[in-house]
Amino acid sequence: MSSHPRRAAGVLMASAAALLSAAVPAAAAVTPAPKTPVPDPRATVAVLDLDAGATTPVVRGEDRAYDTASIVKVDILAALLLKAQDERRALTDDERGHAEPMIRRSDNDAADALWREIGQDAGLTAANRRLGLTSTTAGTGGRWGLTRTTAGDQIRLLRAVFDDSADTPLNPDSRAYVRALMGEVLPEQSWGVSAVAAPGAELKNGWLQRTTTGLWDVNSIGEVTIGGHRCLVAVLSDGSASMSDGVSLVERTARTALA
Repeated sequence: MSSHPRRAAGVLMASAAALLSAAVPAAAAVTPAPKTPVPDPRATVAVLDLDAGATTPVVRGEDRAYDTASIVKVDILAALLLKAQDERRALTDDERGHAEPMIRRSDNDAADALWREIGQDAGLTAANRRLGLTSTTAGTGGRWGLTRTTAGDQIRLLRAVFDDSADTPLNPDSRAYVRALMGEVLPEQSWGVSAVAAPGAELKNGWLQRTTTGLWDVNSIGEVTIGGHRCLVAVLSDGSASMSDGVSLVERTARTALA
């Protein structure tokens, strides 16, 4: 037994450290965890020239489903108007009191109220069958902003509102009401498809940051006039790092499609 306790303890500790380093490869301790790649943002645009007599839109990009965010508010209003027509009545003061801020300033509380009024997802689905939308799936559990739609279906919705030659269940008064509200959105929300036209575009925009990824859905739909032609335009996008990036993507996509 050693007559120097401190020296003996030091030898034992050094031996233990050597054994541990031999048992655990050094490389295993410093290898970084792989990073999950962030996908590039995606966008799809559909355009229909009403004054050219077209009935099928020109689509650029994959006509896949995107989250609607607040553009679904036009769909909610159309469903509300169909409900009132079926009951042979005008909108009540309370319904108008929700419909107007829902479109003009994208008020979410107003959308919540009218979502319940139309019967939520079941009511929207029933209305969309009548409006000719074939690729739109209503959000559930009160999450109307997570309704999924395609650019092509949004053109079908816009035709029901803006195309006087279309076979639509919305009567002329209902269509005029939707058009009027889409022409009165707040100035700070007049971006998107309006970037390609002179002032006076009738539109509705939507934006939503997904909590699961932190990335943004940014969309814009409406009617614009280009070179004397009235055009219906729907731009849907997702995967942007910020809302401003999404707005830039939507406007750039619209300009390219209508160049």
